[in-house]
Parts: sequence; C-alpha cells; structure tokens
Amino acid sequence: MAVTRAQQPVVTTPAPLPVRARLAHPLLLLTGIVLVALNMRACLAAVSPMVGEIQRTFGLSATASGLITTVPVLFQGVGAPLTPRLTRRFGAERVVLGAVLVLGAGVLLRVLPSVAALYAGCVVIGVAIAVLNVSMPGLVKREFPDRAATMTGVYSTTMLVGATLAAGTSVPLEHALGGGWRASLGAWSLLALIAAVAWLPQVLRSRQERQAATAAAPAGAPAAKPIEGIWKSPLAWQISLFMGISSLLVYTLVAWMPTILADHGMDRGQAGLVFAYSNLVQVAGAFLVPLMAGRMTSQRALAVTMAALNGLGIAMLLVAPVSAAWASATILGVAQGGSLGLGLAFIVLRTRTAAGAAQLGGMSQAIGYLVAAAGPVGAGALRQLTGGWETPLVLMLALVLVVGAAGWGAGRNRTL
Repeated sequence: MAVTRAQQPVVTTPAPLPVRARLAHPLLLLTGIVLVALNMRACLAAVSPMVGEIQRTFGLSATASGLITTVPVLFQGVGAPLTPRLTRRFGAERVVLGAVLVLGAGVLLRVLPSVAALYAGCVVIGVAIAVLNVSMPGLVKREFPDRAATMTGVYSTTMLVGATLAAGTSVPLEHALGGGWRASLGAWSLLALIAAVAWLPQVLRSRQERQAATAAAPAGAPAAKPIEGIWKSPLAWQISLFMGISSLLVYTLVAWMPTILADHGMDRGQAGLVFAYSNLVQVAGAFLVPLMAGRMTSQRALAVTMAALNGLGIAMLLVAPVSAAWASATILGVAQGGSLGLGLAFIVLRTRTAAGAAQLGGMSQAIGYLVAAAGPVGAGALRQLTGGWETPLVLMLALVLVVGAAGWGAGRNRTL
C-alpha cells in the first residue's frame, strides 16, 4: 500500500544549543572566576622575596623599597570608588576583562629598567586589583544569588592560594628562567593573559544577554538604582571598618611578622617558615568562614570570634614571640583568612542586588585599603621611635576591640 505524504514519518534533529546557553555553562564561569582570583594577590606576593634585589638594582633606600609593596595597597583604596560607575556603564564582565589585561600590563611595566616604571607599574597594579576587588562580589551576587557566601569563600580562598604559590615560586622562577628578578616577576603577566582568555566567554555571553534584554524590555524601563545615602549608612561604615582594620592587621603582620620573630632571637630562616605556615593556614580560614556565614542568619558571633582570635594571636606575639610562634601563627592564620572571607561575605549578604554589592564593595574597600596602607608604615615608624615592638603590638590589640565592635554591627541581619 502506498504511503501518502501526510503519513510519512517526520524525522527531526535536535536544535543546536544556543550560543548563549553554551557560554553560560557553570564550569566556564567557575573556571573564569578561579583564574581571575588567582591573579588578585599573586603579583603582590611575588614581589616580596625580590625587594632586596630590586633595592640593590636601583640603589633604593629602605623607605623607597617599602613603597614597592605599599603603593599597590594604597592605590587599591584610591581605585575602588570608581568601579561601580564602570560596571554600571560597561557591565561587570567587560570591566573584569579590562582589569585583568591592565593588571598584566602593570606587571610588565613594573619590570622595565627604570625606577619611574617600577613605581608606575605598582600604581597600575593597585588600580587594576581595586577594580577586581569591587567587581567580583557584585558578579558573584548576581550569578550565584543562593550561594553567594559559598562562592565568596571559593574566590577568597583562591586569592590566598595564588599569593602563597607566588611567594613560594618567585625565587625558583628566577633561577629557572635565568633572567633575574625581572624575568621572575614578569612571568606573572602570563597568568593574567590566561585568565583573560578564560574570561572571554563571559564577555560574549553578557553582550548577547544585553542585546536580548534590550530587545525585550519596554521603552523607558527604569535601570537598577544605586543604594541611596550609602556613605551615611551606619551599617556600611561598620562593614568598611571591619574590613579596613582587619586588613591593616593583616598587612602589618605580612610586613613585619618575620622581623618581629627574628628581633626576639629566632633564626631568620625559621621565622620565614613560621610566616609561610601562617599564610597557608589563612587558606582554611578564608574558605570555611564564608561557608559558615552563609548558613547563619546573623554573623555577629562569627565576627567577634575572628576579632578575638586576632587579639589572641597578637597577644601571644607580644608575651611569648618565640616559644609560642607556631601557635600564634596558626591562630593568626585562621583569624586573618577568616576575616578576609567574612568581610567579602558581608558585601554580598548585606545587599539586595549585584549593583548594591558593587557599590558597597567600592566604599568598603576604598576605606579598607586606605586604612590598611597605613599599617606597615606606622608600625615600622613606632618600632623605630620606641626601639621595640611592644608599642605597635599593644596598639594593634586596641584596634582589635574596634574590629570586634564593627563586626558586631556588620553581622546584624539587615540589608542596605
């Protein structure tokens, strides 16, 4: 019997997955976030083991050498308030891509044979990291609204892993590449390039989504509004102070902890091991504390615990710097990594939208890094003035009380 056209079976092939859907694969996004986060501390940590060689190359004074690590921190504070405007105008994905490329350029600028280029590179690096510091919480808030605290833990941990790897491999890289400190530091521009390539799918996806949203949105649809009066908000200031003073404590001990131990009689090599161990422990704190914060309605107890652990670790450095060195390094590692992760978690937990997270991130990190930049310089000046480390450490203990009070306010179950 003949089969009519109407009776013929129709064979269909599945439609190809839209490009936007393929680009939105969670694994691509996670890979991009991790690679970007690896860059956010690596080029800062990589320079620390090289400061002595840089000083000898250019004949710098001790103060001028200290600026190599201080200038990027200072300009992280200067650049942070500009980022929310950039993200509103260009989109977070394009801003992140641009910042990663600028970061790589700053790394290369820093190794040119000129003192001016050295410090100009430090400025560029600081501003680029500032943009990333502010962009990432808002992006995480938008992409992972139900798991924002967990993802904050992932990228804050990755930042510290990048810093640890950079600090540990700078000298081996110098020997392997054979080009001195310039080759070792310049190699980190490759990591920025890899991160930029891995981030490109997110830029393409965001462009397609903007085009689709523009076509679907009615004419005159209102844009997302920024948080009004954020600089007058007590909650925003409490978060900013928690981040700022916590960062000051971290950067001060990053600059001086090995010296404190060595000045009290510990072998310099052992002091370096204690410091490296403390940095390693920070990774655990940075990962676990945001996870805990995301499961809590109020983070007050967690914030006060981080402040108390900071105080305990500093007190041990004050009363028994050598005999309690490993114990204080453990406690400070948990406290410092946990405070970083909790401060970033506050940004996503205390805001309702991605734009709000970027705005709060701009404010809190502007204040935070400007405050933090004063820590290493101030502690060094007090040590020189008083002839010992007792006064700087006692002052740091007093600041721990401020961190605890700010964290108590920041941990309230409220949103901006």
